[in-house]
Amino acid sequence: MNKKNFDSDFCGSLPLHQINMIQSYGYLLVLEREDLKIIQASENANEILGLAVQQLVRTSFRDYITKEEADNLYFKFQTDIIEKVPLPLTIKTEGYTGRFVAIAHVKNGYLILEIEKAGEENSFLNVFQELKYVMAEINRSESASQASSVVVHQLKKLSGFDRILMYKFDEDWNGTVIAEVKEDDMDAYLGLKFPASDVPRQARNLYLKNPYRLIPSRDYTPVKLYPVINPVSQAFIDLSDCNLRAVAGVHLEYMKNMKISASMSIRVIRNDKLWGLISCHHRSPKYLSYEVCSVFELLSSVISNKIASIENKEFFQYTSALQEKKSRLIGNTYSYLNLSEGLLNQDINVADLFNAKGAVLTFKGTTSRIGDVPDEEDLKNLIYWLQSKGDEEVYSSRNLPGEYEQAASYQEKASGILSIPIDAEKGEYLIAFRPEVITTVTWGGNPEEAIRFEADRQKYHPRNSFSAWQEIVSQTSLPWTEQELEVAESLRSFIFEFTTKHLKN
Repeated sequence: MNKKNFDSDFCGSLPLHQINMIQSYGYLLVLEREDLKIIQASENANEILGLAVQQLVRTSFRDYITKEEADNLYFKFQTDIIEKVPLPLTIKTEGYTGRFVAIAHVKNGYLILEIEKAGEENSFLNVFQELKYVMAEINRSESASQASSVVVHQLKKLSGFDRILMYKFDEDWNGTVIAEVKEDDMDAYLGLKFPASDVPRQARNLYLKNPYRLIPSRDYTPVKLYPVINPVSQAFIDLSDCNLRAVAGVHLEYMKNMKISASMSIRVIRNDKLWGLISCHHRSPKYLSYEVCSVFELLSSVISNKIASIENKEFFQYTSALQEKKSRLIGNTYSYLNLSEGLLNQDINVADLFNAKGAVLTFKGTTSRIGDVPDEEDLKNLIYWLQSKGDEEVYSSRNLPGEYEQAASYQEKASGILSIPIDAEKGEYLIAFRPEVITTVTWGGNPEEAIRFEADRQKYHPRNSFSAWQEIVSQTSLPWTEQELEVAESLRSFIFEFTTKHLKN
C-alpha cells in the first residue's frame, strides 16, 4: 500500500497558474480599469487590431470597438463584480470588421479580456435545443452511473468528439472511468483507474475556478504576452481562471502518448468539491466556439446537480440508518446499565452498526468479544500499540498491517480497524474489525511509472503506455465511510458520558 505519490510530491507543486502565455485560438488583452487603456496584450493581437503589440500598448481599447460597447464595458466593471462576464464585441479597424466574444475578468486595478471569434448563432441555437433533451434524460436517471452514461453518449452526439468518458475521483484522487463512448478503433478505458498525478492537485484546484478546459490542438504555438511583466502587479499575470491559458508541456506530451490532438475537460462538482471530470478526446485538431462551450458549461451544472442530488440522498439515507442503529445501542446500554451487555450482546450490536465481522470491548479489566477477532495475545499487543499512538479520538484504518506490522499475522480477520478510546491510559477501548478484502485493480498503465524523470530529477515525462495493468491489493478492508466515522465519534461521546454518570465505580 506504500505507493509513490507524485500528485503531492512533485506534480502537485508545479505553478500552472504562472504560465505566462496563451493558446493561439484566442487573444488576450489587459486593460486599465478606469480608462480602458491596453497595458498588456498577447502578441497575436495584431491579427484583429491591426497594430504590432508594441504599438498597441498604451492605446485605448475604445478606439477598436463601438462607443456603446466601450461604455458597456466600462460601466459594468465599476461595480464589485467578481464573476467572469461574456460580452459581445464588434472590432473595427482599417479594412477589417469582426464579431467576437470577450470574457472579462475583474482584477485588482485592471481587467483581463479573453477574446474569441463569435460562433454562428444558428449553430448555437441548434445545440441548445439538443441540450434540452439531454437535460431531460439526465434528470430521469436514478444513479450516478446511469446519469454519467447518458451524459457521455449525448455529449458525443452534440460535439462529435471521438471519445468521451466520465472520470470519477476516489478518496486518494485516483480517477476511475465509469462511463465511456468512443469510436470503434480507439483504445477502451472503461473501468480503468488512473493515478492522481494525471490530474494533479493544482490542476484540480483550477477546475474549481473554470468549468471547462479546451485544448483545440496540442501542436499549437504558444503566444507570449507583451510586456512580459504586468505593469500593475509587477509580476507574471495570474491566468488561473483564463480559458486561454497555455498548456504545460508535460500535458501536451501526455496527450501525444494518448494519441489525441484535441481535448476538452468539463468539471463535475458535488458539494463544492471536485467529484469527477467529463473528458473529451479527438484524434485531430478540434475547436469549439465559446457559445458551444457555454452550452457544455451549463451541462456541467446539470450533471453536477443531478449527481449531488443522487449521492446526497444516498448519504442521508445511510446516515439515518446508522443513527437509528446507534440509538438502539444507546437504549440497550441504558436499559442494562452495562456497556458490554448494551453494545455487544443484544439483537443489534457494535459490529452491526459498523458493518464489521467482529468487535472487542476492553473495560475495567475485562475483555468481551463478538464475532471474528484476533486472539487474546494479539489483542493485548494491539492495545499496547494503540496506547503508544497517544490518540484520544477515534482511530481508523483500512490497512492495519501497513501501519502495525504485527497485524499481518491476522490480516484475514482484521485488516480494517475502528478504535474508540474509552480510557486510553488504562487500555480501555471499543474496537470493531473488518476482514481483508483482496481486490484486483486495473490501472491505465503502471501507477508506479506514472511519470519518468530525467537524470537531473527535475524534468520529467508522462508514461508512454496506458494499457491495462493489473494490481492485486491485499491487507485492506472495505473503507470506513464518513458517516461511520462521525457515528463512531458520537458513540465515543456517549460512552464517556455514560461511564462518568453511571459507572463511577
